[in-house]
Amino acid sequence: MRNLIPILLALVVLSSGCDPDGYSCNSEGCYAENNAQYLTLEDCLSACDEITPNPESCGDLVSHEGYDYSTVQIGEQCWFAENCRYLPEVTPSSVWAYTLPCYYVYDYEGTSVGAAVSTSNHDTYGVLYNWPAVMTEGICPSGWHIPSDGEFTELIDFLGGEYLAGGKMKETGYDHWLFSNTAEATNASGFTGFPGGAMYPSAQPQFQHLGTYGHFWSASESDVGAWARQLNYNSISVSRNFSTRNNGFSARCVRD
Repeated sequence: MRNLIPILLALVVLSSGCDPDGYSCNSEGCYAENNAQYLTLEDCLSACDEITPNPESCGDLVSHEGYDYSTVQIGEQCWFAENCRYLPEVTPSSVWAYTLPCYYVYDYEGTSVGAAVSTSNHDTYGVLYNWPAVMTEGICPSGWHIPSDGEFTELIDFLGGEYLAGGKMKETGYDHWLFSNTAEATNASGFTGFPGGAMYPSAQPQFQHLGTYGHFWSASESDVGAWARQLNYNSISVSRNFSTRNNGFSARCVRD
């Protein structure tokens, strides 16, 4: 039995995700070559966890800034299944910018973060960001990021291409989408796309499209602004559009 102990210890260490080059095992525990010290099995596994922490499984809730986000595996990617709610400050629609971050909550015109967060629109649709805001570091938790245009393309290709993917990405029914939300809106992917609308600084009214369109920023720049994707209430397609950086759109995170 004593001869089996090193083998069992080694198997446990390897199954934990520990780099075997840094450790060797014997009957007393694990020998950490980097600090020339014997460790108990418990200490050794703890050291392994510090080196290679186990990531959460896709489908688990991911906590960020006091909120637990639903996640979903789509192909080889893991996505937020709801819109970003990150709101370090709130911007009224009368204020907009191309280069400074702006954070909007649909139809809220005040400056109180607490009041904005308590609105039903924030609770359901999250925050509308201009492009500088969506590129701020804090919008996604550690290990996650705003998807590039290419990552959106990977998602859409996996779902059958731009002429079919929209129906598989949209939330079903009419709780949030307009009554004519197409019957092909199956949400088969679990992406659960919401029609969070947009904030257009040059339009009147400036907040538009709640219930009819969902606009999602990518992290990729275009010649005149940045690339975004759009879901439409009366279509099963998903469109790729460039937008000026002062517009306010929704955002999702994808895992690194």
